[in-house]
Amino acid sequence: MENIRVGIVGLGRLGKVHAKNLSSAVNGCELTAACSLVESELVFAQKELGVKHTFSDYEEMVQSSVIDAVFIVSPSGFHCEQVRLAMENGKHVFTEKPLGLEIEDIQKTQKVIEAHPEQVFMLGFMRRYDESYQYAKKMVEDGEIGNITLIRCYGIDPSEGLESFVKFAMNNDSGGLFLDMAIHDIDLVRWFTSQEVDQVWAIGKNAAYPELDQAGELETGAAMMSLSDKTMALLVAGRNAAHGYHVETEIIGTKGMLRVAQVPEKNLVTIMNDQGVIRPCSQNFPERFREAFIREAQEFVSCIQENRQPVVNAEDGLQATRIALACQESFDTNSLVQLKKIGE
Repeated sequence: MENIRVGIVGLGRLGKVHAKNLSSAVNGCELTAACSLVESELVFAQKELGVKHTFSDYEEMVQSSVIDAVFIVSPSGFHCEQVRLAMENGKHVFTEKPLGLEIEDIQKTQKVIEAHPEQVFMLGFMRRYDESYQYAKKMVEDGEIGNITLIRCYGIDPSEGLESFVKFAMNNDSGGLFLDMAIHDIDLVRWFTSQEVDQVWAIGKNAAYPELDQAGELETGAAMMSLSDKTMALLVAGRNAAHGYHVETEIIGTKGMLRVAQVPEKNLVTIMNDQGVIRPCSQNFPERFREAFIREAQEFVSCIQENRQPVVNAEDGLQATRIALACQESFDTNSLVQLKKIGE
């Protein structure tokens, strides 16, 4: 079978992770094109990854015959429009989360995706492809911990990136902490429980950088959720973990509990020196979820080759955004928010 020819748009930190994986670690594909407005990123794609075709115009790339599929790793506000353009030009599409920032825009995009069932569409919730989370999911499905009563999630970026985020936030819209970061944990809650969220109450605080108040952004936020079957979920999202990249998930059931990454350990090495006993921690998401990103991209390519659709779809993107926006509304209004069904 011929390799799937892939083009990528967006070569920032995450874009480079995907681009490197597609060019060297994912079987059955070839990274043949890259699109960016930043000339140095296109030079990187050509010289470091051997990309043959570069574009400064996204529409030109998806209209070209040099690619079969596209990886969208651009800023969140562009995702929906870029998904539609690619689907309408006959390309298979992988897009990073979130699918979009507005419900109506996502619904418009869903209709385009549904109109092209012969093309593969996949959304980038990579934690579903992490072996530890898959192991925990299998235990839940097998009834090993009984009925889930509560899920607690931590997702906190390392402190070293906070200052640069503050500069970014003063001139750009990330979508907010819940949509930009907590959305991964929101997806995990839906995935593990197979339930939708009914109510949310969110709070937050800017302690290290109070100026984020002026930007309408959050350094640390928390949300309490009630699901359709009364299962509870507690989320903590932040940008200021001094020890490194901290992702932790606890699932409590009637027969037991699971905890994924209680300590964000980098490896199995324990250091013993004059500062005590130390366990090195993962320092960023590319390190912690390296294999998950590869497995995710491999699934996308395999779906194209095998003419099937991935499990993670546009509806997952719609519901995750819907919940994240409700969390933001709850924080903004300092009130409990009851989620309405789409269309109400």
